[in-house]
Amino acid sequence: MLVIALIITIAAAVIVAVVVGILAFKYGYAYRKKIAELKIGSAEEEANRLIESAKKEAVKNAENAKKEKLLEAKEEIHKERSELDKEIKERRNEIQRQERRIQQKEDTIDKKTQSIEEKEALIQKKLAKLEETKAEIEQVKKLEMSQLEKIAELSADDAKKLIMKQVESDSRHEAAMLIKSIEDQAKEEAENKARNIITGAIQRCAADHVAETTVSVVNLPNDEMKGRIIGREGRNIRTIENLTGIDLIIDDTPEAVILSGFDPVRREIARLSLEKLITDGRIHPGRIEETVEKARKEVEQIIKQEGERATFETGVHGLHPELIRLIGKLRYRTSYGQNVLKHSIEVSHLAGLMASELGADVALAKRAGLLHDVGKAIDHDVEGSHVTIGADVAKKYKENDKVVHAIMAHHGDIEPNSVEACLIQAADAISAARPAARRENLESYIKRLENLEGIANSFDGVERSFAIQAGREIRIIVKPDKVKDEETVLLAKDIVKKIEAEMEYPGQIKVNVIRETRAIDYAK
Repeated sequence: MLVIALIITIAAAVIVAVVVGILAFKYGYAYRKKIAELKIGSAEEEANRLIESAKKEAVKNAENAKKEKLLEAKEEIHKERSELDKEIKERRNEIQRQERRIQQKEDTIDKKTQSIEEKEALIQKKLAKLEETKAEIEQVKKLEMSQLEKIAELSADDAKKLIMKQVESDSRHEAAMLIKSIEDQAKEEAENKARNIITGAIQRCAADHVAETTVSVVNLPNDEMKGRIIGREGRNIRTIENLTGIDLIIDDTPEAVILSGFDPVRREIARLSLEKLITDGRIHPGRIEETVEKARKEVEQIIKQEGERATFETGVHGLHPELIRLIGKLRYRTSYGQNVLKHSIEVSHLAGLMASELGADVALAKRAGLLHDVGKAIDHDVEGSHVTIGADVAKKYKENDKVVHAIMAHHGDIEPNSVEACLIQAADAISAARPAARRENLESYIKRLENLEGIANSFDGVERSFAIQAGREIRIIVKPDKVKDEETVLLAKDIVKKIEAEMEYPGQIKVNVIRETRAIDYAK
């Protein structure tokens, strides 16, 4: 019990102590709070006092600064106003000086105007006098003209015509002398250079220029083969002619069959086919069709190979495959007995060599030289000259415009506008003019010479003419009493123009006008 009582007593003491601590804490907290509130109140009063003091000080400083700025602004305004007044005064003085100067100029102009008016009046008077004098001169002129007409027995128009004729004669004489002088000078400077370039190009070009002939004759082992070629009721020969488009002429010629046709490629296909049939010995319509087809493929392959060989030999690359095929097709084309493919290759080489000598475009010259006669590959199938056809083909396959122009200009159809085009003309003439390079039909050859001499003889003052050098030169003898020395130049040019307008010919024709004066007397 004593222990319990002791525990209760301790617990009560603890409870009392806790209650007392709590009460003490509450009263202490309230006391500290009141003390703190008193301190905060005095601090707020102090802060308000300091703020009011600062405001008063700031207002005082601002008023002082404002006064200082106003003073400075007034001083600056006064200074600017003084300077502005000074500048205005100076400008006013300058304006016054300008006004005085303008007034002086106006006075001077008025004086000059008055002087000009006086001069104009004087000029008008003089003009009136001149008009009167002119009228008098016209009357005197008419009177003198009528007297001159009576004395000379010529009207004014006749005299004018006579004078104009004399002036024209003198002018033609002077023009002829000037042309002759210029041509002589140009020839002296250019002839040696041109001769060296052309000679060097020909020497460096090793192309074969011997003329070829395309002989469309097939040799037979015996005359009995003619009957087999004709076949029963002519069925074999009809089949060959229908498939190839070539006429077979079987006549009395021993052991030979002649193939006739305008297309050299078709003629070659027919020749190969006939040779294969003769070698094989089996000649009937079915076998003929098979053989002709094989020959056609063989010829096409040869054409392609020849075109590629030509481009490789000349160093011309990048051509359209169809252009290469047309170039190869020229292997079976001849012109005046000259193989056109070999001629084109030679022109390409010659043009390239001359271009290198002159510093021109070698690749362009070679390309144009190789393609210049490409129109001859299809001129049997397409209407028009080979020049126009060739240019159209080149355009079609996107060739350079300069190449197309060179093709158009190589026979003088249009004027060449580049060095390369002129070189193609020269190379074409060189290749065609080589000895034995070309041959012509005798009848057309004689007719061309006769036409050439006829054109020369048609001019007044020509005594006689001679076509020489296979028609590449014509010598014209003129009458010395009708044609003067200086007029021979004009006569040569007129003959050249007429030849170019009326004739067609390969290369160029030299016109040589000769005037000879002879003095004859007899010793007795």
